[in-house]
Amino acid sequence: MSLVGKRAPLFSAPAVINGEEIVESFSLDQFIGKKEVVFFFYPKDFTFVCPTEILAFQEKLAEFERRGVAVVGASTDTEETHLAWLMTSKDQGGIEGVTYPLVADASKTIAHNYGVLAGEWNYTEDGQLTFEGAPIAYRGSFLIDKNGVVRHETINDFPLGRNIDEMIRLVDALHHVEKFGEVCPANWEEGKEAMSATKEGVAAYLSKN
Repeated sequence: MSLVGKRAPLFSAPAVINGEEIVESFSLDQFIGKKEVVFFFYPKDFTFVCPTEILAFQEKLAEFERRGVAVVGASTDTEETHLAWLMTSKDQGGIEGVTYPLVADASKTIAHNYGVLAGEWNYTEDGQLTFEGAPIAYRGSFLIDKNGVVRHETINDFPLGRNIDEMIRLVDALHHVEKFGEVCPANWEEGKEAMSATKEGVAAYLSKN
């Protein structure tokens, strides 16, 4: 089920921050009332599509920070594996230089609660606990507002990388809605015309576009 319109699931988990420091109890609660959060899941450390996304978020990090938005990544790897990957240079397939937090969801509970775990636990006919599917996260992306409410989510299958510019566009749209009380039509970008959420407003917008 979608989390849009609901409170983002709470968690406290280990994470690597600033690309080099392990903290034992990282939580998104620290941003409540202060910042929006782009919280994204990726399948695994030391893989192929994942470093392109993680580094792309880092390249755009100043754009998110300028908008008052925190970026946080997560996978079902351990914090030690995160740190090892962060210490690996790009020419060796690593993500050296990434400074935003990477959460370690080794228990897979965070991915489960956000609805991105690519499988589920079940029991065999003999009563043995087993996991069906892939015990890692899909490429889930969540935009969480300052009240801790999820305002946008997308979930991609493993081979499908994200568009980071689209995440920035969605942040801009959310900020526009909150500031001006207007709604943002298809393909809206910052600086383009929005519209009032009325029959007259829609008619006026469509007549000009």
